[in-house]
Amino acid sequence: MKVSIITVCYNSARTLQETIESVLSQTYTNIEYVIIDGGSTDETHIIIDKYKSRISHFVSEPDKGLYDAMNKGIALASGELIGILNSDDVLAHSGVIEHIISAMDSNTDAICSDVHIFKNQKESIVRKYRCNRWKPWMFRIGHQPPHPGFYVRRICYEKYGSFDLQFKRSADFELLLRFIKVQKIRTKFLPYTSVLMRSGGSSQQDLKAITEANVEDHRALLKHGYFSTVSLIWCKYFLKIFQWF
Repeated sequence: MKVSIITVCYNSARTLQETIESVLSQTYTNIEYVIIDGGSTDETHIIIDKYKSRISHFVSEPDKGLYDAMNKGIALASGELIGILNSDDVLAHSGVIEHIISAMDSNTDAICSDVHIFKNQKESIVRKYRCNRWKPWMFRIGHQPPHPGFYVRRICYEKYGSFDLQFKRSADFELLLRFIKVQKIRTKFLPYTSVLMRSGGSSQQDLKAITEANVEDHRALLKHGYFSTVSLIWCKYFLKIFQWF
């Protein structure tokens, strides 16, 4: 089974090399690596150029944001299974993709795996996002399984669509809601750490960003006919407390 891994980046010179090397060091060899750059002005291109012979597709051009770049990567991907690895995150070790593939079977459309969140150094884990503790009812309070640990068959994107660009901060929430809750794709929740993720994502930068993301989560639920309120969605932060222990 070919696996497509997509990394989107913009002025990511500080962290991108570590991300790329975590992909290229995988023991599973049938990997198609796709990098979509938003037209970086720092040394991102120099880093990518060092590895260009091992990168299957590289596009550098202006885009409409993070999720537009991800959609470009999905459109280029030819692998049966697709995963998205952010440019400041890394695969946890060299055997990650081999382990993900071993968990796939004919009755599985997607794998959700664990993500550990670190600050500054990979050894400094501050939160553990365990997907097997997540339940589908949690969508109603804006709580989703960890998107960086999500590997899904390409046919699901073809059948149900990619990221909805009307959501600037919560398109990953809406996509997971659409795939898992609405379309009920056959998802296996794997108690296995696949990704080490740097803290401070685009939807978690400050109170304003968090509020905007919560409003978008609410809109995504309404789009698919599920009742929720913005005040209810704030409850998800209570659940996240347990990720610290």
